[in-house]
Amino acid sequence: MTLYAEIATLIAEGRPFVLATVIESAGSTPQKPCSKMVVLEDGSLRGTVGGGAIELQIIEAARALLTSDTPTRTIETHLTHELGMCCGGRMKVFLEKHEAPARLTLFGAGHVAHEVAALARRVGFRVTVVDARPEWGSAERFPDCALLLKDPADHARALEARASDYFCVTTHDHPLDQAVVEALLPKPGAWLGVIGSQRKAERFRMRLKAAGFAPEAIARMRSPMGLPIGALTPQEIAVSIVAELIQVRRGG
Repeated sequence: MTLYAEIATLIAEGRPFVLATVIESAGSTPQKPCSKMVVLEDGSLRGTVGGGAIELQIIEAARALLTSDTPTRTIETHLTHELGMCCGGRMKVFLEKHEAPARLTLFGAGHVAHEVAALARRVGFRVTVVDARPEWGSAERFPDCALLLKDPADHARALEARASDYFCVTTHDHPLDQAVVEALLPKPGAWLGVIGSQRKAERFRMRLKAAGFAPEAIARMRSPMGLPIGALTPQEIAVSIVAELIQVRRGG
């Protein structure tokens, strides 16, 4: 498999990585301009920029870049003076971070979820839809989404969440919404939204408080969710929800 094919696979799998490219070299160096290497979170590699101390330096810099807020970095190194290598040349390497798409899990496959999924995918989210009803959670209704035909509350309890995850609770049943929220609140996540009116939201907050959830945990729940644009139809509601997702993703 070529390096570009491996990069395409990593992107399809939603795995973050750094692409390191030699952009300048002078003197004796192990690799010349346009040589490329991919560095993953765990330090595993695809390709090479020459091995030895220079490659170790690039790997360490790339892994640091993955956890930083900076998208790119350039490293210029004299192989002998700075790294003690025998080559005697100089290399400049450009590092470019490719972040994994944000994951959005939709609990429930109703009309609003159908519209949210389509719009969220168009703006770069990886969407998973969870619903036990096969006639609702079908590939025809949710093309290009991951589908899980299981109870949403069961999935929420078993889910290994990440701090960058987004959760949208839109099931067909209020008690099921409540069960999903109670399972998700203790888990990490960037955003947790629940569909419904202000009255429903206040009832949920009262029940969560009675169940022993701390005020700061309850405050994580966005309900009613979506930006206040006066939305009425499923399509309009989806616009308001995805707009809020973008706002959070971009640090607004």
